[in-house]
Amino acid sequence: MLSILQAAGWPIIPLLLASIVALALIVERWLSLRVARIAPPTLVDEVIGVTKSHLPTNDTIQKLADNSLLGRVLAEGFKVAANEPRAPEARLRQALESAGRDAVHAMEHYLNALGTIASAAPMMGLLGTVIGMIEIFGASGGGTGGGTDPTQLAHGISIALYNTAFGLIVAIPALMFYRHFRAKVEAYTLTLEQAAERMVPHLLKLTGGRR
Repeated sequence: MLSILQAAGWPIIPLLLASIVALALIVERWLSLRVARIAPPTLVDEVIGVTKSHLPTNDTIQKLADNSLLGRVLAEGFKVAANEPRAPEARLRQALESAGRDAVHAMEHYLNALGTIASAAPMMGLLGTVIGMIEIFGASGGGTGGGTDPTQLAHGISIALYNTAFGLIVAIPALMFYRHFRAKVEAYTLTLEQAAERMVPHLLKLTGGRR
C-alpha cells in the first residue's frame, strides 16, 4: 500500500488528508448521535411523571438540560413556565421551537463537511489521474527514441488511475455515513417535535396558562 501511495505522486496527499478528516468526522458523529445523548426513549414519560403536580426546581431543570438534547428542549419549556407564570401557549411553543432549532443545529454539526468530502473526493482523485496522465504522455512524447514502450506506458497509466480509485474509496463510505447520519437527524427531529407537542399541554396544566 505504501508503494502504491508513493507511486501515485503528490496529488494523492489531499486525498489522504480528506480520508483522515472523514474518518474523524464519522467517529465524532457516531458518538454524538447516540440515542442516549439525543433523545432517551423514556425521558418524556419520566419528566411528565415527576412533574405531575408541580414545576421542578431550578437544579432539577439544569440536570434535565444536561441529560440530553431532548432534555435541553424540555428544560427550556420549564424555564419559561417557571419565570413567566401563566405564560400563554404561544410563548411556550416559541420557547420549545427555539430550543428545538438549536438542537437540530447541534445534530447537524460537521455533517456538511462530511458531505463535502463525499462530493469532492472523486473529483480530487480524477484530478490526480489527469495530472498523472499529462506527466506520462509528456514524458513519453519528449523522448528521442524511436517509440514508447507499451508496457511502460500501461504501467504509468495504471499508476495514474490509483488516484481515481483512492478518491472513490474515500467518497463511498463518506457518502454512506453522511446519508445515514442525515436519516438519524431527521428521525431525531421528529422525536423532538412529538415530545414538544406532548409537553405544551402539560406545562399549561401546571401553570394555568391560557391557550
